[in-house]
Amino acid sequence: MPAPPQLDAPSPKDVLAAAERVRPFVHHTPLLTSRAIDGACGRSVLMKAEHLQKVGAYKARGATNQVRTLLENGPAPPGVVAASSGNHGQAVAWAAGLGEIPATIVVPDWIAPPKRAAIERYGARIVVQAGSHDVRNRAAAEIAAAEGLVDIPPYDHPVTIAGQGTWVLEAFEDTDAGVETIVVPIGGGGLASGTALGAAAAGSRASVYGVEPAGADDTRRSMEAGHRVSIEHPDSVADALLANQPGTITFGIMRERLAGVLTVSDDEILAAMRLVWERAKQVVEPAGATALAAVLAGRVPGSGPVFVMLSGGNVDLDRFRFSQ
Repeated sequence: MPAPPQLDAPSPKDVLAAAERVRPFVHHTPLLTSRAIDGACGRSVLMKAEHLQKVGAYKARGATNQVRTLLENGPAPPGVVAASSGNHGQAVAWAAGLGEIPATIVVPDWIAPPKRAAIERYGARIVVQAGSHDVRNRAAAEIAAAEGLVDIPPYDHPVTIAGQGTWVLEAFEDTDAGVETIVVPIGGGGLASGTALGAAAAGSRASVYGVEPAGADDTRRSMEAGHRVSIEHPDSVADALLANQPGTITFGIMRERLAGVLTVSDDEILAAMRLVWERAKQVVEPAGATALAAVLAGRVPGSGPVFVMLSGGNVDLDRFRFSQ
């Protein structure tokens, strides 16, 4: 199979264009506040409620930007394909359905049942592929080549990255609270790199930090090494953040624009998840609480107002034991 073409990194202007493109299709999600959470974190926390987004995750933004760009640039393709552990797959299936384009989603054999069920409800064909994140990405690329489909990568593509960054433009539209810091979770880096570009597009000087689970800290290791590092078996309760290594494009943007990459333990993620459930009455999945976990643990520099992305709410309740 021939190597994919080299793609240019997106710019802040691409995030502005993406915002106009996706605006008719995605929710302008609210910024949530909680005095209890502010008190626990020791600073003002403005939580962007992307768990209330279409498909229950911010991934709807990148997928919509991809599908609408395809439709703008020519006739609809015969189909799209995506590799995903759940949220990206749901987003591609949903966005493709709006464009009346068939979708195929390559998922791991351990995918959370609610996420698989949601992909099926959106009408996509599912292909189960055991192995790592990289193995699923290769499988999606092979299906695209064999069947003439368009592969929509989960993070390492300029159109995906630009779409993911649109959330922060909305957040700055909704407040002028003098935000000092912006904190987002990192899987493959599409959200973090898009957020950094979006903050620049908004004219903000806020520092942008990415947060990874300690058991899936490929980006932190890559930053320290100065080149992309792959980890063999990423492991965390935050199943949406288990990339083996950062993307080529995303790593370049993150190296240039992030203030730092932080890590949190699974216990810290679950503590933040519980805090949001109990105090803000919001159901978020572990990945969705990862950025807040870093603020709650006191690892995010500064004391001023902070934007925190609640990135998703697709919880597999069967994984958690609740006391009676």
